[in-house]
Amino acid sequence: MAVLPFRPTPFFENKSRAFWNLQFAGWGGAMLLRAMTAVANAQPIDFFVVIVITTIAGFSISLILSVIYRFLINRKAFVTWGTTALVLPIAVSFYAFIDAWVISLYRPESQSGFAQLFLGVFYIDMTLLGAWSALYYAINFFLQVEEQADRLERLQAQATGAQLAMLRYQLNPHFLFNTLNSISTLVLLKQTEAANAMLTRLSSFLRHTLINESSGKVTVQQEVATLKLYLDIERMRFEERLRTEFNIEHAAANACLPSLLLQPLVENAIKYAVSPQEEGAKIMIAARLVGQRLRITVSDTGPGLQNSQRAPSLPSAIAGGAGSVSSTGVGLANIRDRLAQAYGEDHIFEIRTPPQGGFTVVIEIPFETGDEEEAQAVPKRTANPTVTVQPMQPELGLGR
Repeated sequence: MAVLPFRPTPFFENKSRAFWNLQFAGWGGAMLLRAMTAVANAQPIDFFVVIVITTIAGFSISLILSVIYRFLINRKAFVTWGTTALVLPIAVSFYAFIDAWVISLYRPESQSGFAQLFLGVFYIDMTLLGAWSALYYAINFFLQVEEQADRLERLQAQATGAQLAMLRYQLNPHFLFNTLNSISTLVLLKQTEAANAMLTRLSSFLRHTLINESSGKVTVQQEVATLKLYLDIERMRFEERLRTEFNIEHAAANACLPSLLLQPLVENAIKYAVSPQEEGAKIMIAARLVGQRLRITVSDTGPGLQNSQRAPSLPSAIAGGAGSVSSTGVGLANIRDRLAQAYGEDHIFEIRTPPQGGFTVVIEIPFETGDEEEAQAVPKRTANPTVTVQPMQPELGLGR
């Protein structure tokens, strides 16, 4: 039998309704307690009229107190508690006066005078209104603390989103400048077809980067498709010098990661591996699952750290969470900060430099999958037969 999803509504979501529910429940319980006491003391049935009248009186006085307390609760502590200490005894005295007056009307033959009746019910009424006042302040102070905590959480989320947006948009402007310069050169050389193709790819890449939320996540498949758009643009500049290889496991294709997380790594590889070498270099991107974690590797066949200016003082292997990796430039520092914002300490950012050369970055994050309905469309791209791609699962459409 299917069970319908049930999400309980918070009791204090509607404060007005919660107040009246507590008001009726509290005074109803007090009336029931008095009625049970009357039954235990063998009181006649008509004594319940007295109980109902005194309960209504207490209910009404507490409503007046709620208006006064609502005015006092946001004042300074001295004003709040000083005024409460004056108002509460007056309210209790008025309640005890009504209580004693009703009892005196019910028992006119009683030997007890009005003063004795007043003092006899004063402690009961003081207990009721004192407990009511304490609960009123306690609940409202609790709700204020909860509201402040929610407000602080929203502000922190907004600050985190703003920082993530800043980090994501902190892309290397040299890419855009070089691309526009290449398009300008192609136009001057009257190679309009090539210039149009490069402009179309740049437009697709920028459109995809702008439509995604700055703090959102995409699947590995979508991130790879974006990388291929970017590589198509760079390949028009470097041609055969830029070689790529993608190894994406089928199980890792739908894993989620921050949008444009890998683009700075590929850009870094092009800048330090492909560009300075006459023969170019090969860039390899791999993704696979290791238990319940996603491991992504971006490596190149460039000169590595020993013969480049990537990081003169960086150790050969660094691993750990946020704050444990020395920056090798804006790109790697950007990724480190975005991982820290998205996953805290629950990630690995490791740099490896083999002795034979090359540069490898390993990222390991928790395995997450997004809903298919929320998945963003994978950008289209133009096929280029000069690229070497070896997909592990061709049916995913990640390879060429």
